[in-house]
Amino acid sequence: MTATPPPSDPLPPLREVIARHGLNASKALGQNFLLDGQLLARIAKIPGDLNDAEVFEVGPGPGGLTRALLQAGARVTAVERDRRCIPALAELGEVFPGKLRVIEDDALEIDAQALFQGKPHIASNLPYNIGTALLVRWLSVEWSPWWQSLTLMFQKEVADRIVANTGDDAYGRLAVLAQWRSSAKLAMPVHRSAFTPPPKVMSAVVHITPAPEPEGVKFATLERLTAAAFGQRRKMLRQSVKSLPGALDALSRVGIDPTRRAETLSVSEFVELARVMSA
Repeated sequence: MTATPPPSDPLPPLREVIARHGLNASKALGQNFLLDGQLLARIAKIPGDLNDAEVFEVGPGPGGLTRALLQAGARVTAVERDRRCIPALAELGEVFPGKLRVIEDDALEIDAQALFQGKPHIASNLPYNIGTALLVRWLSVEWSPWWQSLTLMFQKEVADRIVANTGDDAYGRLAVLAQWRSSAKLAMPVHRSAFTPPPKVMSAVVHITPAPEPEGVKFATLERLTAAAFGQRRKMLRQSVKSLPGALDALSRVGIDPTRRAETLSVSEFVELARVMSA
């Protein structure tokens, strides 16, 4: 008796999808396509159980990460600016009926929060040319945020800046912004060879989850403080923040030596300074 062969995978290989739709990655749009199915599945597992969870994805391209998220059980809303990719994503939606909503638009222009009734996870292989701008937008919202977690691909040097510790060469404003009221960790490195075409730099996935916001701290004050401190990071704090009203007094009240430099202050020290300045 001949054994019945297993059913074939309804999803064609991503390379076939890209070739059939003529989807050469666009440098102007910051595109680099990730094709390794096993790697994409690992990324989709980072946020946790996605069964019937809402996920927001920016720049799905031919749908590599999109299919991994759908296979994990997620309901995906994807925003894609490149209209060449829309037919390929439509085919993916046919395989997962009712699970994929594709919006042809610019992620920098839309009101993403308005697309959801609940709190989605955000997962994306972000276009390199808008990744940092989107991250800052998502971190700058009123707390607690409209999203549950962020699982985002960045150039490795940007990822290092997000998760950097005090004193690291990469430590700066982005680390303070990402860590003062959330937890940021490097979830996994991704070699440049995993992409088509391979970028010139290495990449990494960062995972960020919200934490309670420190009381008595105004985000605008912290933003001004870190802008001044790291804008002249080689100068002593007494020079770099002297133009900010109340900054020198805050240094004295918190007990921070004004001859220190910005990269030596911990996130908690910046928060405490901002709290005093916010009072």
